[in-house]
Amino acid sequence: MIGIEIRYFATLRREGLKKEILSFKDGISVKDLLSEVQIEEKDVAILLVNGIKVSVDKKLKDGDIVSLFPPVGGG
Repeated sequence: MIGIEIRYFATLRREGLKKEILSFKDGISVKDLLSEVQIEEKDVAILLVNGIKVSVDKKLKDGDIVSLFPPVGGG
């Protein structure tokens, strides 16, 4: 098992959580992580792992920090 810190921004915050550390099976991808935390890919505009923009196919390792940002609206 690996520990991943997930940081949620704006409308993606889950039950008021700004961040949490969860355990996942080794070799999990960002796409799998999104499924586990019940966030759809279309709801994430910016996806960072350790501060670097990545695709949902990125494999995660122990200690990674995943930041999830929703699309920004307004005008």
